[in-house]
Parts: sequence; structure tokens; C-alpha cells
Amino acid sequence: MVKINYYGHSCVLVEADGKSVIIDPFLRGNDLTKIKPAEVKVNAVIVTHGHFDHIGDAVEIAKNNDCLIISNFEIASWCEKQGAKIHPLQVGGSYKFDFGKVKLTPAIHGSALPDGSYGGIATGVLLFIGGKTIYHAGDTGITSDMELYGRLNPIDIALLPIGDNFTMGVDDAVEAAFLLKTKSAIPIHYDTFPVIEADPKAFVEKVKKRGIKGILCPPGESVEI
Repeated sequence: MVKINYYGHSCVLVEADGKSVIIDPFLRGNDLTKIKPAEVKVNAVIVTHGHFDHIGDAVEIAKNNDCLIISNFEIASWCEKQGAKIHPLQVGGSYKFDFGKVKLTPAIHGSALPDGSYGGIATGVLLFIGGKTIYHAGDTGITSDMELYGRLNPIDIALLPIGDNFTMGVDDAVEAAFLLKTKSAIPIHYDTFPVIEADPKAFVEKVKKRGIKGILCPPGESVEI
């Protein structure tokens, strides 16, 4: 059994087999979550790209838990300079950790770090954990490559941004879910700021019409797969 806890924006904490991993831990400044960085207990932190609303509290959480930050080489190196332990990856690369395997996929997006330095290529994440495959798209527009991700890595659940403006909107995210051939999909990256307000219920209903299980998981709630 794999449990996915959603903390608003793009932040999810995945639990399986006594291990846990947090992705894009933007907590401070995220009004959709009540959890504080000091309350997070994990075995690893994964960061998809360098923008403040994704790298968020990664360094603090990694230090608190004496665990790795897993990200592209540029972001990982930046975090190391802040005193965090790291494991750098790059797009297309994967590595097996004690909690499971992480593979980075391309995301069509920028990746500057909070201090303006270069954050490398923005990524999505394929997380293989607890016998399941989870795809976290990060911030991205739709791309035909998503069909390839799903063909090579049968996906149990996809976490897809729907907020538009900076990422896919609802309709493109629905099409992305179809391309991925995912079994189920959860909408993320919406309502944190006025410019990315979106209707997650519309996404859920539309993916259902495409033969995919749409899951509405409001911030603060969790699902099991």
C-alpha cells in the first residue's frame, strides 16, 4: 500500500513500507497547508525545479531529517552549499535508493533558483515505491513525450498541474493523463495564488470520461493506492 498526502500547490508526501519521501516541499508561504517544515519526517526530499514555490523548505527539511535532497545536478549542488546532503541526477537518469527508485523526466518550464542562479533543466519525477509507479509532472506544459513515459513505465497514478498560466490548464492536463495512460490522476498546482485558480472537480470529471480514474484530493487529505 502506498499513501499519498497532498499539502497543496505541488507538495506531496509519499509513504510506503515504512519509508516516506516529500516532493516539492513548499510549506512556508503556502496558505493551503497547515503542516510546518519542523513537523515533516521523511527519508528523502525530491525537488523538481528551482522556483521558490517548489524548492521551498527543502534544505531545512533535509537537515532536520539528516536525509538526501534528490534533484538535478545544479539544484543539488546549490542545496549542498546550504549544508544539505544531496544526490544529483539528470534528465533520463535514475537511481535506486533504500525507499525505491527515482527517475527524472523533462519538464517544459524554467528553473531559476531563489537567489537568481541557474537551476538547470526543470524536471518531472517518476517515483517507483511500494510496488507502484507515481509520476509527478512538476511544472510543465503538455508534451507528446508523455506518451513515451507511460509506455516505458506503466503509471499507477499521475500528479498533474492544472492551474494554467505557468503550467498546463485543466484541458491540457486531461490530455496529458490520456497520453500517459495512467490508471488514475490527481490534480495539483492550483488555487495557491489568484493567477492559478482552477476547478479540480472539472479535471476529475473530464479524465473519467477518458477512461481514467480521477481522484479529488484537497490539500490536507490523502489517498491510498
